[in-house]
Amino acid sequence: MRPGLRAAREAGQEVWIAFGGDADQPWLRPLRRGFRHCFAALRDEAGWTVLEPLSGRLVVMRLAVPAGFDLPGFYVRAGLVVAGPFEPGPPLATRLPGLLPMNCVGLCRAVLGAGAPFALTPWGLFRRLTKIRGEYRKKVLTAAAG
Repeated sequence: MRPGLRAAREAGQEVWIAFGGDADQPWLRPLRRGFRHCFAALRDEAGWTVLEPLSGRLVVMRLAVPAGFDLPGFYVRAGLVVAGPFEPGPPLATRLPGLLPMNCVGLCRAVLGAGAPFALTPWGLFRRLTKIRGEYRKKVLTAAAG
């Protein structure tokens, strides 16, 4: 393994998943309001990277903000629901590729790694990420968190 690749894999990362969205596509209307879309934000020692799956393309942005910037708090102030931080899981070797479509939920699950909960909709992913042993985690940000 190349030294740069090893360092990147060993670097501590946090994953935050943001939920929101209006029904800008007709096929999104049946989904729960406020949970029609999700995307991932990754923080490492150098700063923030956002992975935003849009209809027909994937946008990957390295944000030009200081590494200590409170991006999850910014998203909460913008009206999104944010869950995290989560530690990305290790890759899992499988015999067959995944058969689920690559949508916003699939991308967020891929970023979280092999231990990500199964979900088909953003609301389902949110519920499974924030639920542990029948209780809701206190990982969902509020405007007062910092």
